[in-house]
Amino acid sequence: MDMYTAIEHLDKIIELNGGIVSPAVLMDAGIDRSFLNVCVNSGIIVKESHGNYMLASEQPDEFRIIQSRSDKLIYSHGTALFLHGMSDRVPHVLDITVPQGDNVSRIKKSYEQVKFHYCKKELWDLGITTVLTPQGYQVKAYDKERCICDLIRDKRDVDVQIYTQAIKEYFAGDYDARKLIKYARQFNIETKVRSYMEVLG
Repeated sequence: MDMYTAIEHLDKIIELNGGIVSPAVLMDAGIDRSFLNVCVNSGIIVKESHGNYMLASEQPDEFRIIQSRSDKLIYSHGTALFLHGMSDRVPHVLDITVPQGDNVSRIKKSYEQVKFHYCKKELWDLGITTVLTPQGYQVKAYDKERCICDLIRDKRDVDVQIYTQAIKEYFAGDYDARKLIKYARQFNIETKVRSYMEVLG
């Protein structure tokens, strides 16, 4: 494989992995460390602070970079609302939900702009979907119905403007009432959710 073809191959692998890729994935794809070093020294790719690689020509996508640290990190609350287009406020602090008991201390140290929410393990994966970041990469976030349940459950901790906009827009739109009630039952907030449906739906 000539240099040009090898670089094209590298570009494709990084792109297929959402713009950021671990050394292990690159090795599995047949790219050796010496070639990686050549690409780093040539300014084709850059090494992210936690050992992953991305194309130097691409602006780093913070959403993608942080989520690449663990498959247990799910964007939630205000951050998920922003990614769904249900909030106009660009999040300066990223809301992430993880299962109770998960050790995220290393991630906390690396990223001060992250707020962690903890959830029972049996409810952690309820409503996980994929959404696009503003730069067009896929990340995992909770779906709209899960976001609404989280807002209602954590109302005291949510910014009033974000809360009001999301609740009004969700119930004014073509929402999935069956899914919403299903989630609400699992979080023991069905009565509260039904009252919102009656008033706003």
